[in-house]
Amino acid sequence: MASSDAAASVSGAKQPGRVTRCDCILKKRTGLLLQHACIPARYEHCELAEFVTKTSGSNPSLEAALLAAESFVKEYPVEKTGLLLIGPIGVGKTHLAVGILKELVLRKSVPCLFYDYRELLKEIQNSYNPTVNTTEMAILRPVFEAEVLVLDELGAVKPTEWVWDTVSLILNTRYNNKRTTIITTNFADQPPAMVATRDLTARAAREETLGDRIGERMRSRLHEMCRKVAMEGSDFRQRVRSTNYR
Repeated sequence: MASSDAAASVSGAKQPGRVTRCDCILKKRTGLLLQHACIPARYEHCELAEFVTKTSGSNPSLEAALLAAESFVKEYPVEKTGLLLIGPIGVGKTHLAVGILKELVLRKSVPCLFYDYRELLKEIQNSYNPTVNTTEMAILRPVFEAEVLVLDELGAVKPTEWVWDTVSLILNTRYNNKRTTIITTNFADQPPAMVATRDLTARAAREETLGDRIGERMRSRLHEMCRKVAMEGSDFRQRVRSTNYR
């Protein structure tokens, strides 16, 4: 009887080498990951669970976009292909991107980074100022190395050779290192004017496309890196303002 009690005691004892992390440690790690993700204060509230897919009726494109976002979180990191969220201003692209980022941090402890395309280019340009105590590589290294990068508003800066070179460096480096990138853009996923048509009048009349803004080579690279998710709808912010004034 004593031997059976001893055996029970041994079996019930904690086995050496098995350590359960304290919840407070996990919460601290998650908090640090969120802090390092650099989500702007304006978007800190964004959650996938609160993404609005309906106004006065259903919106199939937004419903499909939400499903794609939820599927991305569920399947990562088994499936690491990024997302290219395309649609007009105010349709919720940034909300979805931030919602994905937060889910990856909170549910899977994935190191992520958010960067507005315009702010990133501005920071890189400022690093060339000799009075600024930073370097171009100090800014770019986290962008290159982030496990998941959200690059918001791609194409929002008027293209120059320097802009094209910088975009190429970022996208090619992440592509070569097999890093996952989530991109939002307001520009249609179409080739640049010189590729789309030879008609000069038609070129002048058409709206700028993603190809115009980042170049056809990098647009092609995005198709290798990301799965396109098209989003359609009216500007959510304008709808809210309109409702508030009624």
